[in-house]
Amino acid sequence: MKSEYILTGGKVVDPFRGIDKIMDIGVKDGKIISPSQIPDADKIDVSGKIVAPGFIDMHVHLRQPGNTAAETIATGTMAAAAGGFTAVVAMPNTSPAADTPGTIEYIKRHTARDGVVKVYPCGCMTKGIAGEEMAGIGSLKSAGVVAVSDDGRCIQRHQLMKHIVQYAKSFELPILDHCEEDGLKDKGVMHEGVWSTLLGMQGIPSASEELMVARDIIMARAIDWKIHLQHISCRESVERVRTARKRGIKITAEVTPHHLSLTDERIKKFDTNFKMNPPLRSEDDRRALLEGLADGTITVIATDHAPHTATAKLVEFDYAPFGIIGLETALPVCLTELYHGKILSISDFVAKFTKGPAEILGFSMNGLADGETADITVIDTEAEFTVDADKLRSKARNTPFKGKTFKGKAAATIVDGKIVFNEL
Repeated sequence: MKSEYILTGGKVVDPFRGIDKIMDIGVKDGKIISPSQIPDADKIDVSGKIVAPGFIDMHVHLRQPGNTAAETIATGTMAAAAGGFTAVVAMPNTSPAADTPGTIEYIKRHTARDGVVKVYPCGCMTKGIAGEEMAGIGSLKSAGVVAVSDDGRCIQRHQLMKHIVQYAKSFELPILDHCEEDGLKDKGVMHEGVWSTLLGMQGIPSASEELMVARDIIMARAIDWKIHLQHISCRESVERVRTARKRGIKITAEVTPHHLSLTDERIKKFDTNFKMNPPLRSEDDRRALLEGLADGTITVIATDHAPHTATAKLVEFDYAPFGIIGLETALPVCLTELYHGKILSISDFVAKFTKGPAEILGFSMNGLADGETADITVIDTEAEFTVDADKLRSKARNTPFKGKTFKGKAAATIVDGKIVFNEL
């Protein structure tokens, strides 16, 4: 492939500029350019496909440094490319944790060497993600982080959280928070409800999440800074976010494909690939998440891609780690549930993976406008996709969607003008 080419016949859906029409897109030297400027370029037929700005997954666990038996930057970014993502935000709960400039530099160097898509490091809010002492947020900003988070854990000390939000504001870093009150969660392993009672398993109540969602809304209002709520899962959280956003509070929220498509009933077979945190909740909660997406309360869909080895998951449900992979199944699941399910228009669907994350992270983007970096996701909304865990690019196999067939998938992923995944 030459360094210049034209994507022809596709339907360009660009929420940054409000475009939803069939048009050609030119690419030259890694930038978007008018096709009229490169008349002799190679032509790639994308008729019947959606051509969108590059999708961003702002909640991904690449495990490196540390647990490279489960995932690496190389395999994780290959999975991201196959899933249609041109960029991911790497969570900091690595080993060592991403709480120093040295660890951030390690991630950046390995990304430059092995990465297939762009990796934006996220730094820790507290040292060692221990929730006890604030990390060096200023030095992390200088090292290149795009946000701070203690993902996987929630800071329980409100005074500490207040100081962190204040410091993050001074460095213009958004907070990405996993909302969970430890006392109520206790040793729970699934949603507290009918099915936890029937199965005799300790539950995690929705109130555990709702309490910290309310805390973060108060912090965002009092400090007037951006707090983004990761993977909200229950109706009460959606309602609180909806009210806060109507008041102009700088609060945003994301939802995962698995919380949009699965419920706690799936736990009845004790398959550990259905164990995640926050847990799968009730059908009423699932419907509330769909409503929140449809009315704009929830502006981001993120995977919370959390790879684990087969050995780690091959234990009793109580002892298995929380988390599933999601980079390669996100588009098929969400296209089926949201686009074909008539919850979202294609423009709104694309916005949840592009404009929503970009606004939170403070990225200056203008979609597929001439002169912009050629990060492009091409989607086939009609192609069938059956999840074959053994053929996934991720190093891990812990998906609850094994053998399931969905409608829609990524057809091509372009990063800096380079086609890094192609099934056109």
